[in-house]
Amino acid sequence: MRVLVIEDETKVGCFIKRALEEESYAVDLFEDGAKGLEMALATNYDLLVVDVMLPSMSGLDVLKNIRRERVHTPVLILSAQSQIDQRVKGLDAGADDYLTKPFAIDELLARVRALLRRGASESPGILQVDDLMLNPATRDVTRGGQRIDLTLKEYALLEYLMRHTGRVLTRPMISEHVWNQDFDTFTNVIDVYVNYLRNKIDRGRTKKLIHTIRGSGYMLKAD
Repeated sequence: MRVLVIEDETKVGCFIKRALEEESYAVDLFEDGAKGLEMALATNYDLLVVDVMLPSMSGLDVLKNIRRERVHTPVLILSAQSQIDQRVKGLDAGADDYLTKPFAIDELLARVRALLRRGASESPGILQVDDLMLNPATRDVTRGGQRIDLTLKEYALLEYLMRHTGRVLTRPMISEHVWNQDFDTFTNVIDVYVNYLRNKIDRGRTKKLIHTIRGSGYMLKAD
């Protein structure tokens, strides 16, 4: 899942980004409100984490513009202002949750998970390709009714493949969305993780779902 963080305090923003990435979320971080708004409208994010006090445009104005454009992505507002009236303003502007600074990172992560579960339950939700099923709300994966246990990174890779069924995903695309970094031509980490998934999903089955597209990348599809 992909998260946009708009936070002008560099240390705080990097701290949040690192914590989310350790949970296998792909994270984009911006310190400017106007640039963050531009990205929020141009990219399909699963969650937005927005600070109230931002340069060029406040977090509340970012939020109002997002809702005005009928973007319904869950939004978690961050603010050093803990007064009730400030929380009310944030929620009335369209925020789904409000967290005051300073905060414990475990609480932020818990709120992120809760918002993502809520968003998944309100959307079509379960992804399915043939007899392979993935539930984003619970992170449960099954094939033929049998539960498949995946690591966080294996799950993130599979979800990305399933959300783009039938489409060739290049290694740079996978590196950016799953590892949230530029593709390194000198590493085979993507190929290794695809092989891990194959062993858990396709091994011993007649119908293979994960396909190598020679010279291009990988595709998940049911033949």
